[in-house]
Formats: sequence, C-alpha cells, structure tokens
Amino acid sequence: MAPTRDRDPQSPPLSRYRKKRDFGVTPEPAPLAASQSVEPGHPAFVVQKHWASRLHYDFRLELDGVLLSWAVPKGPCYDPKEKRMAIHVEDHPVEYSSFEGTIPPRHYGAGDVIVWDRGTWEPVGDAREGMAAGKLVFRLHGEKLAGLWELVRISKPGDKQDQWMLFKKRDAWAQPLAQYDVIKALPDSVTVKPLGLVEEREPRGARPARSATPQVDLGAAVTAPLPAKLEPQLATLAASLPTSGDWITEAKLDGYRMLSRVAKGQVRLITRGGQDWTAKFPELATEVRALALDNAWLDGEITVLKNGIPSFAALQDAIDGAARQDIVYFLFDLMYFNGKDLRKVPLWARRALLAQLLENAGEHIRFSQDFEAPATQLFEAASGLGLEGLMLKRRDATYESGRTQTWLKAKSRLRQELVICGFTARGGKDGEIGSLLLGYYVDGKLRDAGSVGTGWDARTARDLWTRLTPLEADAAPFDVDVARPRRWSRRSAGSERWVRPELVAEVEFADWTADGVVRHASFRGLRIDKPPGGVIREGGKTQPPDPQPKLKITHPERVVDPSTGITKADLVRYYASIAERILPHLKARPLAMVRAPDGIAEPLFFQKHAERTAMPGLTAHDRALWPKHPPLLTVDTVEALLSAAQMNVVEFHTWNSTVRRLDKPDRVIFDLDPGEGVKWGRVQEAALLVQALLSELGLQAWLKTSGGKGLHVVVPLAPRLGYEAVKAFSQAFVRHLAKTIPERFSATAGASNRIGKVYVDYLRNGMGQTTAAAFSARARAGMGVSMPVSWEQLNDLKSGAQWTAQTAREYLSFQQRDPWADYWAAAQSLASAIKRLE
Repeated sequence: MAPTRDRDPQSPPLSRYRKKRDFGVTPEPAPLAASQSVEPGHPAFVVQKHWASRLHYDFRLELDGVLLSWAVPKGPCYDPKEKRMAIHVEDHPVEYSSFEGTIPPRHYGAGDVIVWDRGTWEPVGDAREGMAAGKLVFRLHGEKLAGLWELVRISKPGDKQDQWMLFKKRDAWAQPLAQYDVIKALPDSVTVKPLGLVEEREPRGARPARSATPQVDLGAAVTAPLPAKLEPQLATLAASLPTSGDWITEAKLDGYRMLSRVAKGQVRLITRGGQDWTAKFPELATEVRALALDNAWLDGEITVLKNGIPSFAALQDAIDGAARQDIVYFLFDLMYFNGKDLRKVPLWARRALLAQLLENAGEHIRFSQDFEAPATQLFEAASGLGLEGLMLKRRDATYESGRTQTWLKAKSRLRQELVICGFTARGGKDGEIGSLLLGYYVDGKLRDAGSVGTGWDARTARDLWTRLTPLEADAAPFDVDVARPRRWSRRSAGSERWVRPELVAEVEFADWTADGVVRHASFRGLRIDKPPGGVIREGGKTQPPDPQPKLKITHPERVVDPSTGITKADLVRYYASIAERILPHLKARPLAMVRAPDGIAEPLFFQKHAERTAMPGLTAHDRALWPKHPPLLTVDTVEALLSAAQMNVVEFHTWNSTVRRLDKPDRVIFDLDPGEGVKWGRVQEAALLVQALLSELGLQAWLKTSGGKGLHVVVPLAPRLGYEAVKAFSQAFVRHLAKTIPERFSATAGASNRIGKVYVDYLRNGMGQTTAAAFSARARAGMGVSMPVSWEQLNDLKSGAQWTAQTAREYLSFQQRDPWADYWAAAQSLASAIKRLE
C-alpha cells in the first residue's frame, strides 16, 4: 500500500485536510497558495501534543511542501525496544508546524494542541522511496528528540487505517525506558519553555553535518546605493550558552575588528571606530581588491595565528614591526554586494554567498568557518585550546549596527578592554611602566577598576611609558571616588601618575571583586582600534547550561499505590517534572513529610526533623530557630526535593511562615473538608461562600484542590501579626460562617459534627501546623495532587482529587497561564478584617 499525497493522486494537495475543517471557526491555519519551508534547505519536523478525546502526539515531517503526519497515541520513546503505534493521517500544511491553541468542541480534533518538540530532520536515503516502500529512516535534530529513528508500515492493503510503527534506532541517543521517559521528563510546550537543541544541551558526539546544502536566498536584498559609512554589528556577552534557537557558531578571534568598503574596485579598510587603516595594510587591501567585487561592504577580524591559535600579542607585534605579512584577515559577513543591500538577508544566506566569493581568495584572506558540533562541546574545546571563546549568531539574523542580542560572545576567560587612567614607574624610576591604573564607564561616569602590573616585557614597558607620559594630568580622571586603601597599600604615597583617559588596554583577569575592580589581572595589549568612551564593564565568563538533575532511584519498580500501579519511579519522576512549580511553595518553609516506605497501603509516618535516615540536600536549621524542638527541615532545591522523593516521601506539608520570620505567618488557610453525605456540589458552593465573605472583609483569596476530598482557600498576608492573632482571626471567621449558615458549615472537629456539612478547618493556622503544599501528591488511593486553580475553574472541577500523580503534569503542560501568578505579590493586612469580624 504505497502512500500518496492525500491518498488520491488525482486530488489536489491537502484536500483531505481542507475537507475536515471549517476555517471560519477553527483556529488551525488554512493552507496558503504556496507553503514555504520553516528553514530553507532543512526540512522541519514537529511533534504536537494533542489532548482531544484522549491524549496523543502528532508526529509530522516536512516533505514536498506539506507535513507528512502520524498520530502516535503513546508518543515517541528513546528505548529501541518500545515500538509505538503511529497512524498515518492526512497531510498538513507547513504552516501547521507552529500551531498551538484550542480546536472548538464538535469540530474535527476538538481539544488543546501544543508544540511539544520541533527542529529539523534528515532522511537516510531517499525519503520518497522510503515512504513508498513503507520504511522511512531519518535523523532528528530537535529540542527533545535526536538521533536515528524509523517509521515502518505494518498495515496491509484494504485495512481501514494506515498503521505504522515509530521506534528509536540503536545509537548514542538510545536509552531504556526505565532509565528515561522523555514524555514524562519534558512534558511542556517548547514555545512556552524553549530548551534549545538537545544535541547542544547533552552532546553525545559531534552533531552530524546538515546533509542538504541550502541554496542562497537573497530575496530580502534591496537595490540601493553603496552606503558611505556603516557601523558594525556588535555582540552581547552571554552569561551562559543559549539553550534555544538556531545559532551559527564560530571561534572568537583574538584580534582587531576590520570592515572593508569596496567602491568601484577601490578598497578601504576601516576599524570598528571608523578609522581608515588602509595604509597600514596595503597587502590586505590588494587581496580584497582581487575578489570578484565591484561594490561591497565586508566584515571581519584581523589577527595573527601562533601555532594555529589567534594571538593578540603577536598581532600587536606584527602591526608595530615588520611582520605584517603574518596578519590574516578572517571575513565572516557580507552586508552589501554589487548594488544590493544585504542587511535584511538572513545571516546564513549572507555567509553562504561570502563563502562562494572567497573560494579563490588570496593567501591572507580567509572565511571564518562555523562548526556543526554542539555549542557546549565547542566551548569546552575552545577553552582547552586557549581560545578566547565563541561567537554565536542567530542563523536567521539580519545585520544591525550596534550591540544586539542576535550576536552573542561566549568567553572562556575573563577578558575585556579597560581605560588607562594612570600608571606607576617600575622600581620608582622613570623609563618603564610598573603598573597601569584602570577604569571603565558606568552611565557615562569613569570609575576605578583597579590596576594591572604584569603581562609585558621590558620593550613593551618602555613603549607604554613613551605613550603615556605625554598624556599626564594633575589629578585622577575618575568621576567616582577611588577606593584606594586596600588596593594601593603596596605603593608609596604619591607614586601614581595620572593621565588623560585616551588609551585602552586589553586585560585578562581572574574575577571581579565585590566593589567592581579586577583581580589578578594581566596585560594583553593596547586596543588602538577602540575609543575609550565606549568601555563599560562586561559580565563574567560564559557558563555552559546546567545539566538536568540525574535521577538515581533505588527499587524503581516498587509499587507505591496498589490501586493504580503507580511505582516509586513514577512518583520520583513526577516530582522531578514539577520541581520548578512546587519549589516556590516549599522554599524556606519548615515542613512535615509523609513517608511511605512500603507503599501507601502500608503504615505511613510523618517526619518533621532530621533523623537517622539522611536525605542529602535538605536544610536542617539551627535549633535556636525554634527552641525546645529538634531542628526544623526545609526543602529549598531540586536536589533536596528528589532526595526526599527517593527516600519514599509522598506528601510535603508546609508551615504558614518561613524560617526568616518564623513567628509571623504570611498566609492563612481554610481547609474545606466535606463530612459524610456531602456531595461535591456543596463543596463548590462552600468555597464560593468562603470567597464571598473574605471579599466582604477586603481580602483576596486563591484556590487549590486538596488532592483529597476537599478544597483549600488560601489568603496571602504581610507577615506582621503573630500566629496567635492569625489563628484567632481564622477561628472567628469559621465560627461566623457556621453561625450564619449552620446548615452548610461546621466549625467543630469530629466526624459526628460534620455529617451533611462542610467542616472548615482553622486549626491549620496555629504555630507548627502544616497543610499539604501546592502540587504535592497525596498518600491516598489514586494519589491525587493538590492543584492550584482559578476561581473561574471551580464550577468545572469534578473532585478535590481531579488530578493525580499520573495526570497532573500532562494537564499543566496545556495551561498557558498560572492561576496563582499574582499570589506572590498580594501581601495583605488582616487589621481591617479583624475589626469587621469583632
């Protein structure tokens, strides 16, 4: 059974897709007359998570202007032993690859859709032949999926469905399902929470080169006269390597920025600051002139290679001496070419054209190569080789003068330009520099950056002396007072000599101190190409992205909940996937943990303090925090959370205060617990009545399910009153409810007192009392989860355990808005409410 476009070779493309949808109602995209590839030259793939009548995953591969599509009920899996059913469905338009939204009820595919993964794919062999034969092997480059995969048709001619199997091929990316379940580990939309390519986050060998060579697309080029001037695009220092987007990665060259302007065959070499250096490098100008250029602007960097590595010191020696023949001009961008302004053309296309122009370039003109290996792997290699770092540029970026976020520089060492503000003499004698006094600008004001006293030889020390003494001034040029005592103690009084801030030094150093000066600095050279006014403090070294926490689960197969079959591995993975959501509710709050070492059907026990069983990562606080009690525990990190889950913790219950202000609660909680015979609708009504009374008292409240039978109404407070006052308010509030509506509410504990009523528990507001935290699982059959919800959702809730440890994370992956987003800023006072209740 060979597949065809829409199954019928006589039907127009995407006809089945069109017939199934009413584009006046559904937000799904209608096919355009001419669909365009997401990334020219590199076909896209997308996996959309679709919660329709049931949850499934739509797997799509771009081919011949459409998205070949399969519905995969269980989703993809990295375990080659797991063969996942994939139903071949109608082709979708390329525009569908970015679709997220809600398909209305009673329409085809009604339900919520998110983009679960996206990227590019490479067929192994001919994709069209593979589809016809029913065996398609391909490589994925996604944010969650990578490596070799295979789709195999298993249906026979005449079958109602075109059934295939999707499975992972054995390679470096294959992993047993028991070790890693990508569906549970990474459930969210990659548009809401971009991850970047998994091959860069977790490199496992070099990323394979792109198999297709893209045709140069200059469609965005504009016919325009050659610009007389052009300011270069500048990169922003990256605090960490990017984890999202498609980036071109080059080595960061240790040299001087140099632009070339070619006008009717005449070449000018221009520095970043706009100086004409053509006369300095006539050989380079001659080689640029020999390129096939009538009119052009090019961008690059000049440097000198020493043992194959760019050397800034060697470049300075070459510029100042007779070794100019060692200077190499690396070109990395082309902004204008023979009557066309290319600045709006995507970077990959500009570079592709530039590479073609440089194929027969002279000895000293080179193309700045980019690398297909993962950025983390390249960064490690660059650091090991002693390179300054990497340049990362968005593949689709336009060329913009000035500093931008589409060009990033990743530094493997702390290094930057600093303004020379003064100097001292070596040994106190004139003739050679002993140290340089440095500065940088903050909001236009020059401030002290410390000093550097190493990194030059005697010849350089004399040269610096010759350059600086004509610039001497009577006073320090700093606009911000110099903090001298600690850093200047080794100098004799008056040994510093100040200069006008006109020269710039390149300095490498170990770190910035807390007051903003360099530590253990070493001089690398003068930056005669950069003006001092633009020297500002940059950040620290670029850090590679943090690896995801590794889960080491003992007895992962142990069943925690016999009623559902939830295992210990399932529970630990749930907490791993929910960590960023639950931690704000746990951090710095003393807690009690419900542990189930033999499962929730066996005896449970509470743990509030540090005991014999160690849980690495949990914080045990000083006994002085709560005298006469054992040390309190808090869960403040992912490590602590997973450590507790690994030690069979099922529930996390927290105090109403933090360790910072232990005696001052920052919330009051009303636990709505239905008595015998109370239907769920009565619990919903009770919550609305509680909210209404709180609103009358001027208090805003937030709602969450308890994970059990009831609901929690939470009122955030400014931590001003003590526990006694807050508990007294909650007791008065509940008694008022029970007195006003006695047929609905009970303020008295005990099963016999709440038959047919909702008991509102105020006792949880006392010192040392706890309540199940938001997102905590519960040690009850089904393992419900305490889920934050909006008041608008209340009527749609089916129970207090609507979401479980099996379903909660999937539900959250489709939520675009946090219903508790404003909770954290709503610190309210109880003073007025207390008076109104009296």
